[in-house]
Amino acid sequence: MPRKWAVTGAAVVVTILASVFILYVLSSPALILKNADTGEIIAAYPIEDGGEFSITFIHSVNNSPVTDFYEIHGKEIYVVRTRYYSFGAGVQTEIGQGQTLEYGSDGSMTVSGFELRLDKLSYIVGTVSDHTLEIGEETISLRELCGQNTTVVFLVKSRL
Repeated sequence: MPRKWAVTGAAVVVTILASVFILYVLSSPALILKNADTGEIIAAYPIEDGGEFSITFIHSVNNSPVTDFYEIHGKEIYVVRTRYYSFGAGVQTEIGQGQTLEYGSDGSMTVSGFELRLDKLSYIVGTVSDHTLEIGEETISLRELCGQNTTVVFLVKSRL
């Protein structure tokens, strides 16, 4: 009988630990990508408070890359900087108070110092060029993940 109780007790402990682990993983913060039209969750990527992700696309007017960088503060998304290679419609041409402009050796211009909280962040995935999400060590094609012309909304919340 004692061996049976030991096996049962071990099974209960393993079940509890597995449940706690699964609950932790599912309740930890994640960057959620949702289809704006259907509300369907497309993907979820773990992200920590203070974590960063970026979206890169080819600007439709000047046909050069633009990368927008975002940072997570709690459950909020903040735009913190943008990198581009050429001026054109919709690209920042003046530096605001508290912002800085740096030039990269590759010819890029990076404007930082925004610290602007976004109420809503969404992109329409390009038909001419792709949008790519970089988060952690991953680079994800939004065209492959979501499909062309899909409006993707970005949120931060637990995966539960």
